[in-house]
Amino acid sequence: MVTDASSVFPGNPPRRREPVRLPLLQQYLKEQQRLTAVERFSQRHDRDALAPGKRYYQDLMPLERPGPGQQFAFQVDLDACSGCKACVTACHRLNGLDDDEGETWRSVGLLHGGTPDAPVQQTVTTACHHCVDPACMKGCPVGAYEKDPVTGIVKHLDDQCIGCQYCTLTCPYEVPQYSKKRGIVRKCDMCSDRLAEGEPPACVQACPNEAISIRIVETARALEDAQSEAFLPGAPSPTITVPTTTYKSARPLPRNVLPADFHRVRSSHRHLPLVFLLVLTQLSVGAFVADFVLGRLGGYATLGVARPYQSLVALAMGLLALGASVFHLGRPQYAFRAILGIRTSWMSRECAAFGLFAGCSVLYASLFWVEPLSGRLGLPAPPAFLLAQGRSVLGFVVAASGVVGVLCSMMLYQVTARRWWSAARTSGRFLLTAAVLGVATTSVALTLASLFEGRDSAARATAFGLFMPLAALAGVKLAFDAEILLHLKDRGLGELRRTALLLIGELRPYAFARLVFGAVAATLLVAVARTPDISLETQLGLAVTAWALLLGGEICERMLFFSAQSAPKMPGAVGP
Repeated sequence: MVTDASSVFPGNPPRRREPVRLPLLQQYLKEQQRLTAVERFSQRHDRDALAPGKRYYQDLMPLERPGPGQQFAFQVDLDACSGCKACVTACHRLNGLDDDEGETWRSVGLLHGGTPDAPVQQTVTTACHHCVDPACMKGCPVGAYEKDPVTGIVKHLDDQCIGCQYCTLTCPYEVPQYSKKRGIVRKCDMCSDRLAEGEPPACVQACPNEAISIRIVETARALEDAQSEAFLPGAPSPTITVPTTTYKSARPLPRNVLPADFHRVRSSHRHLPLVFLLVLTQLSVGAFVADFVLGRLGGYATLGVARPYQSLVALAMGLLALGASVFHLGRPQYAFRAILGIRTSWMSRECAAFGLFAGCSVLYASLFWVEPLSGRLGLPAPPAFLLAQGRSVLGFVVAASGVVGVLCSMMLYQVTARRWWSAARTSGRFLLTAAVLGVATTSVALTLASLFEGRDSAARATAFGLFMPLAALAGVKLAFDAEILLHLKDRGLGELRRTALLLIGELRPYAFARLVFGAVAATLLVAVARTPDISLETQLGLAVTAWALLLGGEICERMLFFSAQSAPKMPGAVGP
């Protein structure tokens, strides 16, 4: 047994013991045991050190509810944020987010910049900004969002959601998160149930450094700050939705500070059901508009046999498109709710327009088959003038409602404020797609009709005359789509240069396929137009081939429309 020398030799002075130094990790763990604001508040409460009625979390929460022109908002102290992600974990646990889907309502990112002699690195925690003008609420077609008139908190109504995911596109900060398991979108609501009981949100209470707090902000001041672009470096412009989150720091950030993943160019989700919805509805609308225009110009005066078949093809494509759109919904059984937001949502307006278009196109296509079916069934046919008048009126309604639907489709993406989906680019794509596929469908229908009217029929001649204009349209569409590659010369890594880099990089196979389909179809059409003595069967086969190539090219183009979109994100955003 080892004993101290002072106990054996009393005259010896006791040996001085050195203090035990803990390992660095244990020192940090011990430091984390210091009282947080929650614990200090608890001790003060137990000592009755609080005035009566002051049961709010004073350090990190306001004592009162917002007044007129005010609302609750997150405030983040950048100097206190260490990037520990305790806020992420607390939010995840309290709200029961899905682990297997990577669902997160709060994320932690990194900003860096400065110079080699004075580098700067800053962690940032972000969540829903509960904007003054929330785009998610305005764009939702079913009214599944509401902004509390007192607190200003933007809440998502899970039971109302149909899972269309449009809010994930309209929100520039990609805050709403889609849950495949539930078929709905969910988002941060600032733990409003806790706030109602005087408790702070989970992220606020869990932060060991008190970097997150709830403050009352003036909405007018938020509007002023948004005009000056006073937000985070590299983040989407605050002028889009006027976010209310404030980030404070005692040290100014250098001008070259950017998110750590700023130079990572990532493709987005393809949204295949929407690809087929857009392409096939525009094909259908283009075919019906061509039918209406040629009918008004007298082009169908002697080509009546072509109209029934063209109307059937256009109708089939339109109905197929509307059927494909249902597969994009997480809860398709509630698709009927999609027009509830018609006052504010372009998606609701698109649904209403295409609903009218589908109903009228069914009636319009049916009128061409009334007389033949009546004769076969031995039933009296309606008067010819009534059928002609009905086709004339319905033809106009079908064409008009289809064009309105395409215009609503344009606005649906233009309002997202993404430069790749700007009004000029989106309208050019959609209108040219409708023109190219509509004329191509018409040429096939006319060529097919000539099989019934004879080889020298006017239908064949009209179809033959459409091949060269169709080739020109296909060439214009290819040139329009290729314009984005000019932005490869841009100096800055902006949205459009990111898209161009994706088209020659990760998405090159789809871009190449789109180019090949369009170029081969245009070349084929020119070759047919220069061969007037071609046989009718060969003309029909080449017309159908060109139609299929053009359709394949437009499908590839529309896939790139979604996947090549690369807008700015919040630091650490979990989007694709």
